Amino acid sequence: MTKLRQFARRPERGVRTTLFAAATAAAVAFGAVTTATGATTEAGAGADGGRGDGAGVIAECADVQDRLERLEGRLTPNACAFLGRQLAFGETPTGTPPVPGDLTHPRVRAYQAIFDDEATLWEAGGAPQRGLTTIGTSITRTLGLVPDFRYRGTEVVADGAVVMFGQWNEATVKGHPIAFPQIARNVLSDDGRTMQARRYYDRHELFEPVAPELRPLFAGIADPATAAVPAGRPAPEPFRAGEITARLAAWNGEDAAALVGRTGGARLSGPGLAEPLATAEGKAGYLRRLFAQADVRFEVGQVAFGRTMTYVEWHGTAVPEWSKDPVTGKGTEVSFGIVERFGPRGEWELFFDTLPLIADADRIGGLYQRLAQP
Repeated sequence: MTKLRQFARRPERGVRTTLFAAATAAAVAFGAVTTATGATTEAGAGADGGRGDGAGVIAECADVQDRLERLEGRLTPNACAFLGRQLAFGETPTGTPPVPGDLTHPRVRAYQAIFDDEATLWEAGGAPQRGLTTIGTSITRTLGLVPDFRYRGTEVVADGAVVMFGQWNEATVKGHPIAFPQIARNVLSDDGRTMQARRYYDRHELFEPVAPELRPLFAGIADPATAAVPAGRPAPEPFRAGEITARLAAWNGEDAAALVGRTGGARLSGPGLAEPLATAEGKAGYLRRLFAQADVRFEVGQVAFGRTMTYVEWHGTAVPEWSKDPVTGKGTEVSFGIVERFGPRGEWELFFDTLPLIADADRIGGLYQRLAQP
C-alpha cells in the first residue's frame, strides 16, 4: 500500500541550517519518530518491489497513516505497533527536561517503550548502545540539551519486520535553529519493539559553529558548468532484489561509474551537497571524493521495498585516509554504513555520516564537549 501526505517541500540541503546530533561525548540517541498530521491517499494496493506480495491498509495502522508524509510497504501488526510507539514519543511534550540518567521522566519512558529490553542502537563511528538503561540514559542527555526537539515523518517504508523511517528533525541548539534529515533503520520483534536500530545522518554541519576548522568532505563538488544536464530522460526502473549482489560489488569495488550508471537521469542528494547533482560527471565526482577519503567494505544490511520507493542499507567498515600510516598504508577501521533511497520520481538519495571520515574518536569527543559548553 501507499499512503501519501502532501507536505510543504523540504528545503534543499544548502539552506538547511545545520545537522544535529545533540549529545555529550557519550553516545547519542535520536528518536526515529513522526508528528506530521493530515494526509491524502495515493491509490494503489500493491507495495511489493516487483515481488507480488503487496498488502493493503490494516486496522492497526489506521491511526498513524495520516501523520506520515509517505508510507509504503507490507504493513504488519508489529510494524503498525512500532509506528504507534514512535508517534507516542513524538507527541509527549518534554516539559521540564530530564536530568541525566532520569529514566522516570515521562518522555524518556515513552522513548524506552519503543525498544526491546535487549535492543541495540548504532550510530556511525562507534559501538552499538545495548539495553534499555543505556539507551534511555542517552535520550536524557539529548532532551536536556534540546527540549524542543521535534520532527515529522518523511518517506517511510515498512517491509514486514523491517521499517526504514525517513524523518525531518528540527530543534534549537545554543540559540541556533537547526534542521536535518535522518534515516532510522529498525528490525522489529513480534510485538513491534525495536530489537536493532541503526541511524544514518551527517553530523558535520552541527559542529561548524563551534569548530569552523573542520573541513567539509565534499567542498567544491557540483555539476560541471560545461556538462549538459540530461533532459527528458525517463526515471530509472525501480530497484529490484536481483540487483543487490551487483550493487554491493560496485560499492566495495569503489566503482563510481557503475553506481551512477544504474541511476540514469536520477538526481543525487547526499551529505554536503548544496543542491542535488543532475549530471553523470557531478554524481561520479561526488562518489570519487568519498572513495578517496576512505576504503569501504560493506555487507548487505536491510532492504525495504515499497510500491514506488526502495531503501537499501550497506553496513560494515571504513578505513579513513586520516588513519593510515604514511609508511605502511595501514589504517584504523571504523564502523560505517550508507543507506540509499530510490524514490518515486527518480530521486537517488544517500544518507551517511561524514564525521568519522575526517576526525578520530578523540577529536569527535572534544567537539561534543565544545557543543555542551554554556
